[in-house]
Parts: sequence; structure tokens; C-alpha cells
Amino acid sequence: MRKMAIIEMVEQDNRDEDYGFALVGRVLSWLSQNWRDQPSLERIAAEAGLSPYHLHRLFTRYVGVTPKKYVQYLTLDHAKQALDNSQSVLDVAFETGLSGAGRLHDLFVTHETMTPGDWKRRGDGLELHYGWHDSPFGECLIVASARGVCGLAFNGTDDRARTLADLCTSLDGATVVENPDTIRPYAEAAFGGGDVHLVLRGTPFQLKVWEALMRIPEGSVVTYSDLAERIGAPGSARAVAGAVARNPVSWLIPCHRVIRNGGTISGYRWHPDKKRLILAWEAAQSEPSRNTERAS
Repeated sequence: MRKMAIIEMVEQDNRDEDYGFALVGRVLSWLSQNWRDQPSLERIAAEAGLSPYHLHRLFTRYVGVTPKKYVQYLTLDHAKQALDNSQSVLDVAFETGLSGAGRLHDLFVTHETMTPGDWKRRGDGLELHYGWHDSPFGECLIVASARGVCGLAFNGTDDRARTLADLCTSLDGATVVENPDTIRPYAEAAFGGGDVHLVLRGTPFQLKVWEALMRIPEGSVVTYSDLAERIGAPGSARAVAGAVARNPVSWLIPCHRVIRNGGTISGYRWHPDKKRLILAWEAAQSEPSRNTERAS
């Protein structure tokens, strides 16, 4: 595999915090593509252009676990174990009826829904803003109206125009204007913690599936069949998979938490490597809470 250049030139006045955030994001992307090689700390550090000590310290600070532990979260064995461990957690999450709200670290997500007909009546003449921003998972595109976020995508092909066009297929009837300054607060809240309000357009079935996705706790995964049963539609796993694939708001509506039977990670709109990266990140973020539970 072609060696990925991790570190890039940065201007002297970049803040250390921004530099560290961007660098670790690139390391995570590299690991999502090379985890099968079980790279050593020394190799990862060499790819990042850092000493092993510096990488270990920086990575642990931003991700919450060591590079070695993070690579373990990327494996198929971990995905299988997560499926087994998630069942009781999911039972509680769905029974408590978390409709309309989901927790991601310090992020609180609320939403309002519209059918395609509602969107058409309100969307004609509506102006939406979009912007490109850094995230722990690479460059992301966010589209929002004055009422909230209606699209979030990752640039999985390094083709901004293609990513924007793909996301805008679900935003027909509206004018989309680039305005990164307007979008920046949404990006900061989405990946740094805060309140984010979503405006979702979909069929009643799609909206039902997307609302169910927001009930899946961080660090847990579910199969398409399990999700179908939990929304009261057993036997509709294929239809559920179609609705999951059409999710317009990645990360905030965690479609990445649905995997195939046996733990196989595939079929992600923004590339399976990106899905694996996000799941491993969430597993790492959940590690401190699991350690606390074990100690109590």
C-alpha cells in the first residue's frame, strides 16, 4: 500500500491545539487503512513524523487510549464482541424511549422531521449554507438552514464537488450557498461538544429508522435485523438497510453503529474505512466509562 504522508506544512502561527487535532485526525485515517498490518508504535510515529514518545503522548491526549489499544478496536474480533455486549445496553436504551435526543460525549442532539411533501412546501426558495471543516475523521461538509443542520458528509473521495452534489440530492428545492463562517459553530458543536438541532427530510419509514439510530448508545453496535425488530418491523432488514444508507447526517445520526451479522464492517456511504475509524474512536471514548464501571 502506498505510504501515506501524515504530516503537512503548517504556518508558524497555527495554535498547538489545532495542529494536534489535525495531526491525530490524519493518524487515525492512516490507521483505518493499515490496521491489518498491526503497525508498531515506532512505525506509526514514523508515518506521523514524530518520535514514538511524542506520538504516544499526543495520541492518548486526543483519543483517550494508546495507539496500540486503538488498533485493537479496529479489528473484526472487537466488532463481534461489541455486538454481543451491546444487546443489554440497547434494550435499556430503547425501553427508556430516547426519541428525539441522543448523547455523543458532551453533544446533545435534538431534531425535527419533515416528509418530502412538507419539505417541498417549505423548501422552495429556502437558502441553505454549507462549509468544509476539519473533524477527527477527516474533512467534513456540513449543510444547514437557519433552523438547524440538514446534512453532514465526509469527503471520502477527496472530491469536494462530488461530495456536495451527493449530499444535495436530498435537499431538492433549496438554494445552497457556501458560507463556512455561518457553519463553523455547528462544526464546533458537532465535534467539540454542545447542542445541535437537526432538520430531517424523509419518508415516514426513513424517519423512524433514523430516530432509532439516535437511540443506539455510543460504543454499541447493532445489526440491520436487530434494528428492524426494534422499530417493530421484523423481516424488513433490507428496507432498514436502505433507509440507513440514505441518512443525510453522518455522525450525528449514527448510521455507522449498524453492522452486518458476524461483525463485518461494510456498506458505508463514505467508505468502510471511515466507518471503522469512527467505531474505533467511539470505543476509545467509551473506555474510561467502562473502566469506572468495572472499578465500582
